[in-house]
Formats: sequence, structure tokens, C-alpha cells
Amino acid sequence: MVCLGNICRSPMAEGILQAKADAKGLNWQVDSAGTSSWHVGEKPHSGSIKMARQNGIDITAQRSRQLKGEDLKIYDLIYAMDTSNYNNIIPLAETQEERDKVKMILNESFPGQNRSVPDPYFQTDGFPSVFALLNDACEKIIERYS
Repeated sequence: MVCLGNICRSPMAEGILQAKADAKGLNWQVDSAGTSSWHVGEKPHSGSIKMARQNGIDITAQRSRQLKGEDLKIYDLIYAMDTSNYNNIIPLAETQEERDKVKMILNESFPGQNRSVPDPYFQTDGFPSVFALLNDACEKIIERYS
């Protein structure tokens, strides 16, 4: 799960998908990162923590990190939260196989539309709608890959 700073959208997505995978008994390792290094080492945004907690998910142990090329080798799928993040991830791919791993997360809910998950960082009232979008996309991921 990849967004810009790895404190709002991608930590929520990581928490949601990991909780869903755990509930299904799937042995999945879900992680998140940011394309920037602005918040490395920081906890998720308080709005993300609050929304996750309200939905029974604890993301307080997560810490922001920057995405590295090695991640494209390690993980089966890389989900970008928006077009800008997608465009920042692709140059890290060394092979077509690695490029093919990079997906827009909302294409799970809205196939082929390349919609972006809005960044709630500057609009704290956006966290509930972002959570709902990510929750739906993560449910589709579970349905598709489990």
C-alpha cells in the first residue's frame, strides 16, 4: 500500500487489508510505504488512527517508511493510492514483471477507471470517506486473491 507520506491513506489500507486477511485465516503480509521521505519514522496521522480504531483496527504500531526498489521484488502486489504515487513507483521497477505488480487500488472497486483515493491530510473530515473507499477496495482484494 503506497501513498505520498505513508501516514494517512496507506496505513489505513495496510490495517484494513491485514485485518481482513487475518479474519479469513490468510497468511498474508501486508505493508505500506510512502513515495516521499517526509514522515519516515512517524506514526500514522491521528485521523487515520481514529478511523481505524472506530472500525476495530489498531494501526498505532505502524511507522512511516519510504518505498524502495527492493519492495517491488519482495511483494506480490503494490497498490498506489493515486496517479502521482503510481507514476513515482513505476521508475523503481527494473523489469516488466515488477511494473505489472503496480496497481491503482481503486481499480479493485472501479475497474479500469484509475480513480485516486483522496488525500485527507489537509481535510480531516475526509477520513471517513477515505476509509470507506479503502475498505471496499480491500474487500475486493480479499475476494479476488483468497
